[in-house]
Amino acid sequence: MKKYCFNIISAVIVLIITIPCLTWAEGESCVKCHEKVTPLLVKDWKASEHSGNDVTCSSCHGSSHNKKANVGLAKMPTETTCAECHQEQFDQFAKGKHNMGWTSMNALPVTHMEPDEFMEGGKGCGGCHNMGIKTEAQKKELRDKGYTYRTNSCDECHTRHTFSKKEAQDPKACQTCHMGFDHPQYEMYESSKHGVRYHLKETGRLPEDAAAPTCQTCHLPKGIHTNKVAWGFLGVKLPLPNDKQWAADQTTILKALGVLSPDGKPTGRLDIVKAADMARLTAKDWTVERKKMIKICSQCHSGKYAKKELDKGDLIIKKADRLMAEAINIVADLYKAGALKKPAHYSYAYPDFLHFYQTGGSHIEQVLFKMYMKHRMRTYQGVFHANPDYAYWYGWAAMVKDLDQVKQMAKCLRAKTAAK
Repeated sequence: MKKYCFNIISAVIVLIITIPCLTWAEGESCVKCHEKVTPLLVKDWKASEHSGNDVTCSSCHGSSHNKKANVGLAKMPTETTCAECHQEQFDQFAKGKHNMGWTSMNALPVTHMEPDEFMEGGKGCGGCHNMGIKTEAQKKELRDKGYTYRTNSCDECHTRHTFSKKEAQDPKACQTCHMGFDHPQYEMYESSKHGVRYHLKETGRLPEDAAAPTCQTCHLPKGIHTNKVAWGFLGVKLPLPNDKQWAADQTTILKALGVLSPDGKPTGRLDIVKAADMARLTAKDWTVERKKMIKICSQCHSGKYAKKELDKGDLIIKKADRLMAEAINIVADLYKAGALKKPAHYSYAYPDFLHFYQTGGSHIEQVLFKMYMKHRMRTYQGVFHANPDYAYWYGWAAMVKDLDQVKQMAKCLRAKTAAK
């Protein structure tokens, strides 16, 4: 009996010892091969927290691929793969704006008119907008098209295979996507007082505990993965403001976004805006996000000061919308007068900002689009990001110049039409 018990105990001990060894052996075979094929990725994995916590290659990629001939069997991990260990972060991400990147890109009418090379992989719009949890039907559609889209949103900020928390907490991690034509938030931050203090702190010229907020401090506080702001990317919201002129101007912008028809009725795009969470559509939702930001700002400033500064951003949107609506109405009136031909791909005889730069559009329409997508964005985003140069010179001053151009070109087009 003693001998029998001893044998059972021995077998259990061997099994306990062997299971981790088998897991490691499985990873070891992957590592030996990939040290030759993708050596730097192996180095990244070895430097990661995963490596030290028995998260091997098969944990994320499965074990079906075990030789060169069946490389196609390697599973590409998705956000749900990460959720097996990081459920809380997955749930937070699912509620935030980053999760809507893929949805919002595909909701735009212009997306399907652009070269495919810009939409898939990391070469254009899809380079940033591939973010978002995709349904199985969406994944199948992409595979059928032969797209080499990236399957995992998590590694946008925690780049594979290190999946570093420190990397994701650095504002430079945001730079790849949040820069350039219509969203230069990183450039605004980097040259703002906030960004300058962060860089000074980074180089040791400020104490380690000095106040120096990063992008993450304000938009992903305390590591929360749900990012959302009051005004949203488009700078519009519902219900409309109480101020009659501002309400009229926001209505005009909503028409140019195709959310409202030229006669002010909701279109199918309103449902798309709702589905992609591209704007706050109730007073409560807007107020919730504004209060969150005031609380964050209050870590360094008084709550009263923070509210006052954010209110200034609202007022700048109001003033920028006055310029924007005037320009939109000038172009809309040219369509009505027959002085400007409506592009064939527009649903209405009205400017359509969501078609971006497309062949067949006139110069006055291109100036109008740039006024909205580039200069209006810089005007109010510059204020909210505490960057005076972006807010004024690259934003407001550029909008004033755009409006003057639109007026001059409209005058010429009307004169040509009258001379016919």
